[in-house]
Amino acid sequence: MRYEWNAGPMKLRGRACGRLCVGLLALAACVGDAGAVTPRALVEITDLAGPVVSPDGRWVAYRTERASVERNTYETAWYVASLVDASPPRRVAEGGTPLRNSSGVPLPPDVVWSPDSRWLHYRAQIDGKVEVWRAAVDGAAVRRATRDPADVRAFHLSQDGRTLHYAVGATRDEVLDADLQDYDAGIRLDATIAVGQGLFRSGYLGEQPATQRLRDNEVIRYPLLSDAPDRWHAVDLATGAHRPTDGPPAEDRDSRLDTADVRNAWKRALEPGGPRAALVTRVGSRDGVRESPDVVLSVIDATKPSARMVCGAPACTGAAITAVQWRPGAEDVLFTVTEPETGYTQSIFRWNTATGAVQPVAVTDGLIGGGRDRASMCGVSTAALACVVAEPNQPPRLERVDLTSGERRVLHAPNARLAWDTQATPARTVQWTDAHGVRFTGQFYPPAQARTAPAPLVISYYWCLGYVRGGLGDEIPFAALAANGIASLCINRAPVRMDAVERYELARSAVESAVDYLASQGLVDRGKVGMGGLSFGTEATLWTAVYSDVLTAASVSSPMISPQLRLLLGLQGEAFESRLETYWQLGGLDTSHPRWQQMSPLFNLDRFRIPILMQMPEQEYMHVLDYAIPLIRSGRADMYVFPHAPHQKFQPRHKLAVYERNLDWFRFWLLGQEDEGPEKAAQYASWRAMREGLPVSESRDASVSPSALLPGPVLRSAKIEQSNEPAVP
Repeated sequence: MRYEWNAGPMKLRGRACGRLCVGLLALAACVGDAGAVTPRALVEITDLAGPVVSPDGRWVAYRTERASVERNTYETAWYVASLVDASPPRRVAEGGTPLRNSSGVPLPPDVVWSPDSRWLHYRAQIDGKVEVWRAAVDGAAVRRATRDPADVRAFHLSQDGRTLHYAVGATRDEVLDADLQDYDAGIRLDATIAVGQGLFRSGYLGEQPATQRLRDNEVIRYPLLSDAPDRWHAVDLATGAHRPTDGPPAEDRDSRLDTADVRNAWKRALEPGGPRAALVTRVGSRDGVRESPDVVLSVIDATKPSARMVCGAPACTGAAITAVQWRPGAEDVLFTVTEPETGYTQSIFRWNTATGAVQPVAVTDGLIGGGRDRASMCGVSTAALACVVAEPNQPPRLERVDLTSGERRVLHAPNARLAWDTQATPARTVQWTDAHGVRFTGQFYPPAQARTAPAPLVISYYWCLGYVRGGLGDEIPFAALAANGIASLCINRAPVRMDAVERYELARSAVESAVDYLASQGLVDRGKVGMGGLSFGTEATLWTAVYSDVLTAASVSSPMISPQLRLLLGLQGEAFESRLETYWQLGGLDTSHPRWQQMSPLFNLDRFRIPILMQMPEQEYMHVLDYAIPLIRSGRADMYVFPHAPHQKFQPRHKLAVYERNLDWFRFWLLGQEDEGPEKAAQYASWRAMREGLPVSESRDASVSPSALLPGPVLRSAKIEQSNEPAVP
């Protein structure tokens, strides 16, 4: 096996990066000495999202979002920052309650500038109503632009900026009436019901609990009556006059979207005011990987349908391009490369479609775009980009990036204190190749204090992007573990393979080979290794617990495939049966099949010989009860369920509780330490009882290795993979 360390903590790269780093640290230093990164600091980080540049190129608007543990809510605000001088950002309006999808992930903010660059128009949920608001760029006025009895789904500003067009569905009163009618008459069990979840107001999709229904598949939930057709209206912004319309404005319908090339592209960007479209198209043999591994960047012209320009420069060819946009008023297409070989670090390039030349614009050690989503894009003007940048040792900040010189300047650094404290437990990028030749990358957090003996280690396997707080879903507080003497490692997943056992075995190999290397360097104690995570991170953890003896303790927060999950999703019929076959290679009811015996924890209960903490969302905990209850009764598992929580828990108090309990859990099992607070006495009494009753750890029987059931090699290398797998229900 081969391993490589980056030299020292992560460093900024590119022009002016030295000044940038020094400036950020100097700003943080003024607030005091560096301290430990706490779970609460990770919860209450400020995120920035949705940067959009004004038409005149002078301003960038963006939204900040910060959790408040005391209020158990999120404080959001719209800011405007200058792109032409060094004046400080201006807060211009409240952002309302963040809108989320049913997995708990915040939706990208919607914002549109007026043509004269004097007003922002944005969708916000305030006082339980989703409306369009407008705020003056100078902060002098904030006004509600719509007053509709239904929540606004989408909006469009006319080219002259005088008329706001918006779409709504069922009114809030109609949704309330439907809710109460179902409550009084009884709710019919059919394919729209998330079986096992509470049927009445059991999940948050806004400020209050709402009744949810399934529509497209077995995991995506929607509010009642969300399938009502759009109804379009128009508002005169000068007079407030309101009228219904027949549909979206004609100017919102772009004929370029009607071509097969554009429709079938993986990523697309339409030229502002021009006939062209920039496309990123997947190509190449999948060879067992879920998506075609390569991409082609090209431009097509609506006035010349047969003409197609392909970027043939080395920076475009074989690159992992994940985002594309046009530079206004120029021949340049800007594209983002997310490089898996370096830990999914991002760089931005510009391709001049007139000359074919490609030039680098910005290179980072983390994410650079429009927020936490690696596919989100910077705001762009003719002269500059406005980007949210987040790197392993630098929490999110907003930067201006000059498109000609590449010079970077910080516009807003709301996490300066956290940036300073992070220097006490800096992450280091590590890369290694396992015995099968598969290359892995991750972020390693050594313990803050010097140790005379190797440190315990906690691992999570999934995504480690930007400033890593707790892995995907923010479950494992890496920096806080390091501050408490426990090393931690976040591993970026290998390319997603269609064969489920291959996916799981790749994860197991990543974990085992990482432990081998770190232990061989004297950095970690191979006899004290914890693991945890969300979604596929849970699946990887449970698989490793069953088929490896590398783990000492585990913490999970999502279901793994089991007969109970299959039963509860059974009303989905063929749709779910097809997914079982495609994603897990499992049949329907035949749980005696070797594949079921191999993959479900229910049929491997005797192989769980380590303690497992389960911190489950209420919407999913019932899916694990067939294997969780036997583990709890036998003293091998402890479960906590978070009311109203979806796949990714988002309430600030829930997130803090998860972080703190995981910190307590791994300190207890890996260090033998307990928090002396009286409020945790019952917790530790339960864990001590578990420790006394656990079976003595033994090596696994190689004869029941999962690879024994496979026709060929378990692990095969794949080139790149750039898409998100479906969320595990």
